[in-house]
Amino acid sequence: MHCARWPHAAVAGRTARRATGVLAGLALLLAAVASPAAELTVSAAASLGNALREIGGAFAAARPGTTVRFNFAASGALLQQIAQGAPVDVFASADEETMAQAVQRGLVAPAARAAFARNTLVVIVPSDAPALPRALADLVAPSFRRLAIGVPASVPAGRYARAALESAGLWPALATKTVGAQSVRQALDYVARGEVEAGFVYATDASAMADKVRVAFAVPTATPVRYPIAALAASGNAADAQAFVAFVLAPPAQAILRRHGFAPP
Repeated sequence: MHCARWPHAAVAGRTARRATGVLAGLALLLAAVASPAAELTVSAAASLGNALREIGGAFAAARPGTTVRFNFAASGALLQQIAQGAPVDVFASADEETMAQAVQRGLVAPAARAAFARNTLVVIVPSDAPALPRALADLVAPSFRRLAIGVPASVPAGRYARAALESAGLWPALATKTVGAQSVRQALDYVARGEVEAGFVYATDASAMADKVRVAFAVPTATPVRYPIAALAASGNAADAQAFVAFVLAPPAQAILRRHGFAPP
């Protein structure tokens, strides 16, 4: 009788182990349902494309289960999308004016924004251009028939360029030569393809196509070309949004920005 009880004990043990395994599996499944993978949407100025993609990869690697999705366009266009209800968690603008508008509209809390990089406005020409202009006044010459410039109403680079031309008293003479671009990267493409004789872009954009364009000269701007970033007030993923902003401001991400040609804020 004593020996006959062992098989029953073994069966009971296996049953208990299977039950424990099933419960453990259910626990993992419930945890996965309760804690879905985080998706973060970042709307950022077109000129930040290469640098932020690399930063996004580093952020995702440091936070397993987090996916960072980017939407790159002109800062003004991005602001309009956000104002119309686009589901965005983080906004990075190419100028402080656009971010200030986001604050005024209640899309960003005043204390949430932080500058994280600077850039320089430059005039570029196609790499095979016969000559380089040396100053804004040189663009008046008949040889410069078309000038690529971001649409000032929505593209910060275009706004900086127009302000510089107005300050130099050259806007009336050059306005008819301008070819409007929907983003600074589109202005870069116009020059790279030789569709215009010169264009206004950021130094980082020019370096991204150093084989197709040449920098003629840097354009002085009345205010620094400074980039602010902020978590959106209506973000559905506030914790990760704030973590991403903090990550961009931290030394590893700042080193990536330097490598892509951006200066400290």
